[in-house]
Amino acid sequence: MDLSRQKKAPVYDALEKFRKQRVVPFDVPGHKRGRGNSELVRFLGDRCVGIDVNSMKPLDNLCHPVSVIKEAEELMADAFGAAHAFMMVNGTTSAVQAMVLSHVKKGEKIIMPRNVHKSAINALILCGAVPVYIDPKVDTKLGIPLGMEIADVKKAVEDNPDAKAILINNPSYYGICSDLKAIVNLAHENGMKALVDEAHGTHLYFGPGLPLNAMAAGADMAAISMHKSGGSLTQSSILLCGADANIGYISRVVNLTQTTSASYLLLGSLDISRRNLALNGHDSFEKVTKMAQYAREEINDIGGYYAYGNELINGGSIFDFDETKLVVNTRSIGLTGIEVYDLLRDEYDIQMEFGDLSNVMAYISIGDRLQDIERLAGALADIRRLYSKPAQSFFSAEYITPIVKATPQEAFYAEKEQLPIDECVGRISAESVMCYPPGIPILSPGEVITEEILEYIKTAMEKGCSMQGPESEDISELFVLK
Repeated sequence: MDLSRQKKAPVYDALEKFRKQRVVPFDVPGHKRGRGNSELVRFLGDRCVGIDVNSMKPLDNLCHPVSVIKEAEELMADAFGAAHAFMMVNGTTSAVQAMVLSHVKKGEKIIMPRNVHKSAINALILCGAVPVYIDPKVDTKLGIPLGMEIADVKKAVEDNPDAKAILINNPSYYGICSDLKAIVNLAHENGMKALVDEAHGTHLYFGPGLPLNAMAAGADMAAISMHKSGGSLTQSSILLCGADANIGYISRVVNLTQTTSASYLLLGSLDISRRNLALNGHDSFEKVTKMAQYAREEINDIGGYYAYGNELINGGSIFDFDETKLVVNTRSIGLTGIEVYDLLRDEYDIQMEFGDLSNVMAYISIGDRLQDIERLAGALADIRRLYSKPAQSFFSAEYITPIVKATPQEAFYAEKEQLPIDECVGRISAESVMCYPPGIPILSPGEVITEEILEYIKTAMEKGCSMQGPESEDISELFVLK
């Protein structure tokens, strides 16, 4: 990384120069720097609406960058150790989909863990590729899916030598990492591309002592959520490419789904955040890791909770662990994670990242403070004292092995009918059902609806998980194949 160059922020500088010019706007957006919408100005402020502008020569164009955005992307690539970087304003969803769409076509195979984010499965609906799912091992005590074991990946490669790519989570939502380097090498040895969903791994490129990142492992592409742990505005992300990537073709694929009206608020935030991480990321994420370690110690001292860390590493299904992830298992106090999540928000004004049937997560990053960690630990101690129950028998895992009968695209576009959910057992789903967050489908298009899956969905709803996917708002009905 060229630290002297990393001090620059070309998009931010261009926006600041534009702000001072007082250009008369006869272009979009129609609020005209806020003059046409005073309530918007009161809500967001003059400085914000003043740079909510359209693409123009001095500010470049994200669809075909030639000046300041091009330079900003070059700086992004340098900071992350990539050959090329695309600035993304449609979230990491569009970055994941661009990875998939640029490497597999209709009828071609892609190997992936079944506990992928919905964006990857939705990409298969768009392109018609055939998923070869690897079922992750499960920690039944914690109720979480684990990483891909290298033996399972090897078998999938041997059984599907015509597969075009392998998709890897690094890390998972829960901080679990597979043996990334070994999987990347296996892909390349067999003529396949290695694509990495690093939505939760921005910090792996900067913090000391953290798991291996995709570019360092030699992956072909990686999708990065800068807004999650990198400090940029929500919905701003990046797509990283390795040395052998066909940048021209990937650019065309990106432009299939990315907006032609890119937000300069998002682009500016990516530019500033990249500079901050390049110059200060090492020290910042060293502090983040120490805060998360301190939080684990404080929470585990309460009793009844289990905030897990590096002790889970087994060299296989948990090859490594992202210590910045503060995930707390709540089973021993007789409450689901979503129940603790709701109590923290409603009774203690603490907003957690997510709660599932077994765990609750606090997303620790560069904006957190030690006093906030102590407030969380105090609230958890209170909840244990006031609300705990005898330990209950919850579901043994956050992941249920699916029975796949059709590709996501085939199921999505097939003739279908809508049935009450209790009448769907044995039918093939045409929809996805998931708790969001984390956005990992419990059920995907093309999979058989079983009693176990329905029981899981109903329990998640009863406990207060936010459910998404089906057309039915209350998840009382599902579309199934005729």
